[in-house]
Amino acid sequence: MALPLVKCGADLLLSEEEFRSLVDGKRVGAVVNHTAVTGDYSFWPLLLPKLSGARLEVIFSPEHGLWGAQQDQVPCPGEAGGLLGAPVVSLYGKDHSSLRPAVENIRGLDVVLFDIQDVGSRYYTYVYTLAYVMEEAARAGVQVMVLDRPNPLGGAIVEGPVLKSGFESFVGRFAGLPVRHGMTVGELALYFSESHHVGRKPTVVPLKGWSRELTVFDYHAPWVSPSPNMPAPETALVYPGMCLLEGTNLSEGRGTTRPFEIFGAPWLDAFAISDFLNCLGLPGVRFRPHRFIPTFHKFQGQLCSGAQVHVTDCYAFRPFITGAAVIHAASRLVPQYFAWRTGGYEFVEHIPAIDLLFGADSFRLLIDSHAPFSDIIAVSSEGVDSFKKIRSEYLLYG
Repeated sequence: MALPLVKCGADLLLSEEEFRSLVDGKRVGAVVNHTAVTGDYSFWPLLLPKLSGARLEVIFSPEHGLWGAQQDQVPCPGEAGGLLGAPVVSLYGKDHSSLRPAVENIRGLDVVLFDIQDVGSRYYTYVYTLAYVMEEAARAGVQVMVLDRPNPLGGAIVEGPVLKSGFESFVGRFAGLPVRHGMTVGELALYFSESHHVGRKPTVVPLKGWSRELTVFDYHAPWVSPSPNMPAPETALVYPGMCLLEGTNLSEGRGTTRPFEIFGAPWLDAFAISDFLNCLGLPGVRFRPHRFIPTFHKFQGQLCSGAQVHVTDCYAFRPFITGAAVIHAASRLVPQYFAWRTGGYEFVEHIPAIDLLFGADSFRLLIDSHAPFSDIIAVSSEGVDSFKKIRSEYLLYG
């Protein structure tokens, strides 16, 4: 059976007069990286001046840079020459102020286009780059237009606790947002604008052919690896839970070809932790004992023992509670070695990384007190029902 074709906002902008007329003759800024492609994988910022009367004045690049070459939390340089004479301005530098575009880079534009592939998880920073751009564009009187792309996890399931006030950061800027939000970037932009008073209401060039029950495995649409450690759709599937390991001294598989799908440490027993996790009966997943040597990041050059996360049913699988279970298992099996990550994380110094990721301190406190897994399950769904009611106002797709 043939999979349905999904057309992204970029294709509609270039091919349909209704949308192309919104940029014809306009001075345009573009917030993009290498994922800004059409259905035939052409980088559309190069096509825009040819297919419309728009003038590309400036390109803004997010974390990881325009071509996704930089690792996480590494400052990214701009490019004076840029593309087609348009300078590339980095929105990810050495401090928090670098995340906002300077007013001189936006003033004089007519519209700012945003098109970056998201992965459907609260931690992923590109949507907060969008929020900062929306704020600065509003101050400069410039319209923001989001070229929508599918949420690879689909839009039907919401999972993970909502972020609590006081735990905001660049991996979770808005209180009330759960980890797996089930929204597209266009829908999030509307939610940011109305629920959190971010900038002005953006224009969304919508998807064609996508509906909420469709995951990335259910349709044809371009997939470009959006960051160095997000190589495949399968990575995005496990990321909402396995990213929690960034807040620990466990390797989340960076420095391997399967980041976030494998995990471990030199002091773990691969068979013991796999058995522990498989006995929890988590839906849609099995754990296989695995060993690996990271080429960079945690435990570089050391043999790590752990497991690979094998998703057996992507519709039943719940990534967030799976990642929480991995931390629960490691803390129970080797409490003498397991520890939380210390030091600054995404420009925040005074809050532990795990609290920023979880969105509260409750998970860390439960792990430290050796609470039963049922308690962890309970706190991992706090606030989700309330968020579902709020998000219903901003959903664009049935």
